Amino acid sequence: MQRSLIMGIIIAIIAPTIGLFLVLRRLSVIGDAISHVALAGAAFGLLLGIYPVYTAIGFSIIAVLGVEKLRKEYSEYAELSLSIVLSAGIGLASILISLGNTSGIFSYLFGSLALVTKKDIWVVSILGSFIIISVLFLYKGLFYLTFDEESARMAGVPVRKINTFFSILVALTIGISMRTVGVLLISSLMILPVATSLLISKSFKQALLYSNLFGIISVVLGLISSFYFDLAPGGTIVLTALLILIIVMVINKIKD
Repeated sequence: MQRSLIMGIIIAIIAPTIGLFLVLRRLSVIGDAISHVALAGAAFGLLLGIYPVYTAIGFSIIAVLGVEKLRKEYSEYAELSLSIVLSAGIGLASILISLGNTSGIFSYLFGSLALVTKKDIWVVSILGSFIIISVLFLYKGLFYLTFDEESARMAGVPVRKINTFFSILVALTIGISMRTVGVLLISSLMILPVATSLLISKSFKQALLYSNLFGIISVVLGLISSFYFDLAPGGTIVLTALLILIIVMVINKIKD
């Protein structure tokens, strides 16, 4: 339980932070597309006896780079790139799972408290720190790109490099979140706290702060509930985040 809480809090900070940039750039669906590819990566790792998080991250990085490439090919239909990657991920995952020796895949689908190891904590801590430091380092560039990519390009911001590196951060976030939240639910943790924060925040920094706060609350309450009621941690975390969103919406409605 303690290990899951440590991992969960780290992920609760990372996921909404990355999610805020995705939502404001109208790329909120990318999490779903990449998570299905990550599932294929986890299945591949289990099949070969390799640490599944590593293979999931590898598959996810290839997928996000593929999305960037396809977005340029289909510039007028950018969302089509996500559908292509999503389809590829589902197809590949189903084939790899059917090959056998993937009995542990369920824990990567919806998260698992019992199977969290010290190695998981080390991997999440190291890569999580890398993601946070990277976002802080690229903050100004990401901010400009989020609100006006064309102006950022004219101002000399290395748009292509930042977009590529940010895509890799998205892949890392999805990969390291599998153990606690589950690969099929991580996109919800990236989006729901952000959706809640946007209802009450008046600036970008406020939205970032509130999304982290709601993410942490969702993860802590969700993990505690899953532990005492023997439920899938990913599901309880997401439903807790959804409940918080509904409560904030109701409060706003009452105030109006």
